[in-house]
Parts: sequence; structure tokens; C-alpha cells
Amino acid sequence: MERIFIGVAWPYANGSLHLGTLAGCLLPGDIFGRYHRMKGNKVLMVSGSDEHGTPITITAEKEGVTPKEIVDRYHEEHKRNLEEFGIKFENFTRTSNYFHKEVVKKFFLKLYDNGYIYPKKIQAFYCEHCQRFLPDRYVEGVCKYCHGKARGDQCEECGRTLDINDILEPKCKICGSAPVLKETEHLFFKLSAFEEKLLEWLKDKDYWRDNVLNFTLNFIKSGLKDRAITRDLQWGVEVPLPGYENKRIYVWFDAVIGYLSASMEWAEKIGKADEWKKWWMEDAKHYYFLAKDNIPFHTIIWPAMLMGHGGLNLPYDVPANEYLTMSGEQFSKSRGVGIWLPDIVKKFDPDTIRYYLSINMPEKRDTDWNWADYQAKINNELVAVYGNFIHRVLTFIHKNFGEIPPYVKGDEKDEEVIKEVMENFEEVGKSIEKCHFKEGIKRVMRIAQIGNQYMNASEPWRLIKEDVDRCKSVMHTCARIVKILAIASAPYMPRAADKIWKMLGYKNSIHNCKWDEEIEIDENKIEKPSPLFSKIEMENIMEDPFSKLDLRVARIIDVKDHPNADKLYVIDVDVGEIGKRKLVAGIKPWYKKDELLGKKIVVIINLKKAKIRGIESEGMLLAVDENGKAVLLIASAKEGSRVYVEGIQPNPEKEISYEEFRKIKMLSKGNAIEYKGKLLRDDSDIIKIDRPVKDGYSVR
Repeated sequence: MERIFIGVAWPYANGSLHLGTLAGCLLPGDIFGRYHRMKGNKVLMVSGSDEHGTPITITAEKEGVTPKEIVDRYHEEHKRNLEEFGIKFENFTRTSNYFHKEVVKKFFLKLYDNGYIYPKKIQAFYCEHCQRFLPDRYVEGVCKYCHGKARGDQCEECGRTLDINDILEPKCKICGSAPVLKETEHLFFKLSAFEEKLLEWLKDKDYWRDNVLNFTLNFIKSGLKDRAITRDLQWGVEVPLPGYENKRIYVWFDAVIGYLSASMEWAEKIGKADEWKKWWMEDAKHYYFLAKDNIPFHTIIWPAMLMGHGGLNLPYDVPANEYLTMSGEQFSKSRGVGIWLPDIVKKFDPDTIRYYLSINMPEKRDTDWNWADYQAKINNELVAVYGNFIHRVLTFIHKNFGEIPPYVKGDEKDEEVIKEVMENFEEVGKSIEKCHFKEGIKRVMRIAQIGNQYMNASEPWRLIKEDVDRCKSVMHTCARIVKILAIASAPYMPRAADKIWKMLGYKNSIHNCKWDEEIEIDENKIEKPSPLFSKIEMENIMEDPFSKLDLRVARIIDVKDHPNADKLYVIDVDVGEIGKRKLVAGIKPWYKKDELLGKKIVVIINLKKAKIRGIESEGMLLAVDENGKAVLLIASAKEGSRVYVEGIQPNPEKEISYEEFRKIKMLSKGNAIEYKGKLLRDDSDIIKIDRPVKDGYSVR
């Protein structure tokens, strides 16, 4: 019996969970935890809502509510979604609770007393318009290393952690103005002191995934810098030192300590206050599940913090996944790119989602969510192979025997098929133990294929007429395969596995069974079985019409009169990496040329090209139609950035007609644009209307 600690990266409580979070950390952690519980190991799996930091305060400011209102809303939604998708934690908590804050403060003071936290005056970004210092996520710019998008202290493209000198073209996320540098004092964690200790600790980690180990080693060898652990915020864990009353502990420092505080809180909840020590101070293996953007926090910073504290177990493995993408774009709450759990659970069986994400898990490289492939894999594999085998076995047994028949007349091919099934079953377990979840689910499906082949070759429908004893033995063997299949499936598809278990006549839950001690089949009575899964029809996965649009931020760089029309302009726009486009727009009566130059507007770039009075228009700008007057939509993000509605994954058609566009009803709401109750936005802010108009005017 081993002790297994599982830490799952804490999702921010500033929006709904998406499939990227499920694939990146929640599902692999759950598969691993369920398997080890069935193996008889002692498992402590924890996580919770990450409720501090600037993503929360930014969302709150945009919505005009308090941070607490935001985190309360999304924490409850997250808990509900976790239950719906069968993600089982010993403790799923939240960082805003009192218990967590007290543990963070004690951890902080331990590092401070050990000499690993010190004050330092630094230059920090200060927004003169907002009149405040800007915490990291309040600043956006360009990464000086790869020229990708820099969000606060990290680059979204290359994953580097950044300081202020690494951010080019910085802008305040709230008002869009360029901040200045001012002196302020913060507390720093002496990360540089742990370079050699970390390299020594990593020497025996050859069992780590190559991408994780290589990233970590390269990061350390490039030189570790001390990191600020306080920020100028009012929302977060208070600094337990005098003189820092107006600052809060930085979210990255606060959140990783959550693994420890959640363990301590779990022990309190079960009435054994010291039980957490068995996982943190005695022999136990610590696994952390996360996506690749979180690697340095779990393989460098958190281990260094644990070393500085002393007396606590370090990570054993950090099997970080790559990204789940859609149409090549990373799922992202902040950019509104995602398939959201509250939406998808309304349409599809969560176990089918778990299956598809497992068979396509981004373990070594980014993988793309594809609706057509999802439909094909569910219909052709989960329904036609896996579900079909189980249903035909149990239906035949129920119809002809009413109970699992005894094994009375054997054949050597029965032993051969069970041997092959057990070899694959053992490989399922080995794969899960190595965190090779994709290989494990492939082996599960192989067991179903073996069962189908055996049943087809044995022809029980013929034997029931010619040799009943042999038929009983064949169906006894088939039922054993179904039972093994249910156990092998339990970590991956927990509800389907439990349903199979009940159909085999067992009263308890499969998740209370031992992994490798339940392979013999009992002669239980069985009820009439029902199909496990239904085929997915295309109409069930049709996307919202809005997803067909390719809306982008564009900057007007030139405006000319149309040579053949009094009310038209010919407008050149810069759409970033997409290039420059020429638009013909009928806004001359309401905008002068000099009013338009330099404006950032919203353009639909996949509209079918059209010649308007002899000049081809390569897209269309969007404006509110105020009783026949055009009022432009104004963006603030970088040229080429997507314009989107949260909860609708962009999946643009190559080309759409103007008639199709007209069917998509976007309406003015305050100074913004609303589609189905949600606001149109870009990477930086909501899309605004150029001047106030009444609610309910349509976008054209």
C-alpha cells in the first residue's frame, strides 16, 4: 500500500471551466486517483478555486461588482461541473477562505524566518490615468524574447516568466494608456538561492516527461531570478508583516501553498487534524497535474518554496499536458476561446467527453478538439464496439438464462482469450501508473474488440440450439470479459463502468472494488440491460451561427472618397498578421476622414467579397444602425485580435454571405454590443460603441 498525493492545478474563479482545463489537469488527475483508490492505495487528491490575483479583480471591475461576488458565483459553478463530469476530490476548496489564508501566512513567516524573503525597492508600472500601481495582469504588451503576447509576468507564447524590462509596448489593461515606471517596495522570494539544490533534486527525474524535464532544466540553467511575492492590491492574502498593510501576497505564491492548506483542511474536516502529515511528512509520492504553462511554478518555484520551508515532501512527478486547442487556438478564459463545461454537459453524456479527451489527450503535443472526429469516435468506437459488445452479451444472457451461466464445458480458446484480455488489462494499469492515459484507454478499447471477436467466432446463437453447455461456457467467458472491461473502464468512464457493474448484478459500486481482485465472475441474476451510449447526430453538435463569423480588430490607416459614389469611402485597414484589407463603407455622411484615421474598429474578414460601384470590398466594418445613422464599433486590442462572445468558440467558415450575417442579431446595450445576453469583446476589453445610443439598435 502506497500513499499517493495528487495536486490538481487550481482553476481561476473568474469564468466557466472549459474543456482545456478538463483535458489539461482535471481528467488526468481523476483517472490517476480513481485507479490508485481501486488499487488499494491511500489517495489524497486536492484542488480548489484560485480566487485571488488580478484575473479576479479585472473581471470584477469590468462587471462593476466586488471580487467576492465573482468568486462565489464561479466556485459554485465549478463544484457543480466537477460533480457532473465525475471528478472526485478528497477536498476541493477555495483560496479565499480563512483556513487557507492562515496557512499561507504561516508558510510565509517560516520562509521569512529562514532568510528566504526580503524587502527590495523596485521600479513598477504605474498608470497615471488610473492613479495606481499595476499588478502584473493589469499590464499587457509584447514579449521581448519571442514577440508573442505578454500578459503580466508571463508570455502566452513561449511560457517565459517576465519582469518589467521584458515587456515591450506595455499598456494598462483597464484604460489602455501606457504606464510609467515608479519606485515602490515589495517583498521578494530568494529563488536564486535554490539553483544548485534544484538541479541536484532533478538528477534522478529521468522518468519525467521529456517536455517537462527539458523545460525545467533549461529554465534553471538560464539563471533563476528572485521573484516578488507581494502586489499592490486590496484583494488577496494579507502580508503578515507591519508596513505592508496596503499590499497582498502575490497569487502564484498563495495558490501553490493551497496544496498544503487543502490537505490540512481535509484533515480537519474528517476530524483527524494531523492526518495530512502522513502525506506531507512521511513516505508518500506527490503528483501534480497541470497544463504546460504552469510547469515552472510546479517544477521550480513550488519545490524551492518547499525546500526553503523544510520538512515537507517534494514533487515525485509533474506529468504536465500540452494544450487542447480548437482550430489551432489554445482554449483560454481570458480570450473567450473555449467549449464551456456548463454548456456541453447539457447536450452530451459526460463519459463520452471523458472518453474522447482520454483517447486524444495532449500528453506529448497539442491536440485539437474536432466535432466531426468526436462524433466519429463516439459512434464508431464507444457505441459500435465497446457499448455493442456489452449490450449483446448481457442481452443474450438475460434472454436465454436470466443469470450469468456457469462455466461447464471448456475449450482452449476460452483460456487464450482470457489470457489476451488479462494482458491488456495489466497494460491498462501500467499505462495509468506511468500517466500514459491515452495508451491506457486504447487498451480498454482493445479488450472490447477482443470480446467482440471471440463472441463472433464462438457463435452462441448457434450453440444455444446445438450445445447448451458449451453456450453457457462461452457466455460465462463473455461475461468475465465484460466484468474486466468494466473495471478497466472505471477510471476513465466512472458512470458507464458503474452502470455495467449494476447490469452484471452487483449491488455495490464498482469504485469500491479492488482493481485486480475482482476478475472472476459471479453467477448473478441480471435484469434486462439497456444501451450504455446513444449515437450522436450531427444536429446535436451544430455550432452557434455566431461562431461562423471571423471578426477581427482592424486599424484604419487610410480613407479616400469613392470615385463613383457620393456616400461611400474606400478605407484601408491593418488587420495585424492577417494583413491589410480594403473596405468600401457607406459611412461618409456621419464620419469625416480625419475622424476615422487611426481608429480601431471591428471588421468581418470572411464576408464574401463584393464589388461596390466598381471597387472590390474585402470585408465589412461593423456599426450600429441608429435609425439609419451608422455608429462605429470601437475596439482596443492589438490589430488582428479576435472579437468574440464569451462561451461561443470561434470556428469561422471560409466565407459567409451577407444574408447569413444579417441573420445574426447583435444589439446595442449601454455602451456595448450584446449577442444572446453576452457582450462582444476583444482581448483587452468589451467592444464599445463610438458614441451613446439607445438600447436595442442592431449591428449592420
